[in-house]
Amino acid sequence: MFLDAVILVLQEVLEAALLLSVLLVVNQLLDQHFTSSHRVAMRWYGAALLTGTAGAALMAWAMPALSQWFDYVGPEIVNAFMQLLIVVCLYVHCLLLQSTLLQRRRRDLYAGLTLLVVIAFGVAREGSEILLYIDGIMGTPASLMPVLLGTGVATGIGVSAGVLLYYALVALPSLVALRTGMVLLVLFAGNMAAQVILLLTQANWLPYSPVLWDSSGLLTEFSVSGQLLYALVGYEATPSLAQVGGYIAAMLLIISTPLFRRCWRSIRS
Repeated sequence: MFLDAVILVLQEVLEAALLLSVLLVVNQLLDQHFTSSHRVAMRWYGAALLTGTAGAALMAWAMPALSQWFDYVGPEIVNAFMQLLIVVCLYVHCLLLQSTLLQRRRRDLYAGLTLLVVIAFGVAREGSEILLYIDGIMGTPASLMPVLLGTGVATGIGVSAGVLLYYALVALPSLVALRTGMVLLVLFAGNMAAQVILLLTQANWLPYSPVLWDSSGLLTEFSVSGQLLYALVGYEATPSLAQVGGYIAAMLLIISTPLFRRCWRSIRS
């Protein structure tokens, strides 16, 4: 039970922790290179974490009702909607950080709100899964302590990975760190879109498509390395054609933003 808890919780914590770290780095470095950009105030990150934590508790509490929605595929549909909204808000967030069409106050407000949605929804999704897992173990006292210990260990590993990624990026030359952060945001968006396709397929809202490859013999999704790659780039050993298509489409969406393109052009303008 201890190892199962570590693997399950690590998968949930890593994704949120790494996304938060990358967003912090990108927002921190923007105004160092682009005079028309402005970093999002730190209060938005705190508000997002608090909102996400409350959302996780709410989702876990409402899960018995959610599970009956849409002919008993409510959790899949709700999670797919949340991840789709994360992709859309991440795209809008990147647009707003380089936009000159809005007044500065409005731009900063909307950029903060989209950041809040991205982080809060990510934390709520992952946190609710952890709470539901722990709640399911509560009725088995013999398993409770190993699960709680595994949860604590996995949370520590996940948070530590996020901190290490943050400091690894900021230790790089600032322009390299900014470009790396933007590439990781592109991969995060692709990961979210691929998960949307998978969830909607599982709910029978989308038709099944053929599996393109199987790399489980080289690296399983349940290993520590597999979990880290899943959180960073959305690694999956057996992706379907539709998942790969959604992944590429979401990547191109973020790449199309002026902010991403300017990272590879003149530094200051």
